[in-house]
Amino acid sequence: MAGASINAIKSRIKSVESTRQITKAMELVATSKLRRAKERAEGSRPYHKLLWQTAFGVMKNAAEGNPFTEERQVKKTCYIVIAGDRGLAGGYNSNIFRLTRTLWENEKHCVLPIGKKALDYYARKGEEIVSSAFSSVADITPDDCIAITSLVSDLYVKGEFDRLVLVYTSFKSMLQQQTASEQLLPFHAENNEDDASVGGFEPLTDESRETLISYLVPLYLSGVVSSAVDESLASECASRRNAMNSANKNADEIIGTLQLHYNRARQAAITQEITEIVSGAEAL
Repeated sequence: MAGASINAIKSRIKSVESTRQITKAMELVATSKLRRAKERAEGSRPYHKLLWQTAFGVMKNAAEGNPFTEERQVKKTCYIVIAGDRGLAGGYNSNIFRLTRTLWENEKHCVLPIGKKALDYYARKGEEIVSSAFSSVADITPDDCIAITSLVSDLYVKGEFDRLVLVYTSFKSMLQQQTASEQLLPFHAENNEDDASVGGFEPLTDESRETLISYLVPLYLSGVVSSAVDESLASECASRRNAMNSANKNADEIIGTLQLHYNRARQAAITQEITEIVSGAEAL
């Protein structure tokens, strides 16, 4: 029995060590990707801010009746949801889905998922999906972001829905990522945090303000989505790195505990053998 117990513990130790090798490799890969994703996310923020200021300056004095600024009775909302392509990232994907469920509770809605996990989740739930063409968040390009926002802008102008909301994960630091939502349409210029420093202006163009707005809004929205994709990618890598780091620590603790049990079982087996030898010698 003692021998069987020792062999079982050794087998368990080898199994945990094998798992630790995998999680350690995944942690290293996530750390490498995080470095690049973090640089992209931080680099996109000034561009996002500049786009916001430009859109704010043009649309602050937009004429009434503009479809992108006019308030409607919200009968249906479209959600652009950015999740990950893979799991093993802690609560990264589940936190996004939980926030989205809270936002659209008891509300008629449709969803444009970005990322394989988002597409699979909402397809499984039977939600109305606007497009399934953006199933890999890691492969999203600026042209894809323009295609996404052109699609939803056209549907919004046609009245297919009355509000557009973006749901993503904001990268704060290596240890902190926060789910966030942002209303993209209708555009609320008065909610701009920089409105004190940016005023409305007359664009230097022969085109009318309404024509300029029709061109600028999808461009601005594509910048917001692109920035959110960069933030989400960095957050996913950080979440996966933290999850794998925790898995490595847990594996080390389990191996330490199993090694202690192994030593105790081995000592007990040795003691039992010595006792049997001594007892046999005394019987002779």
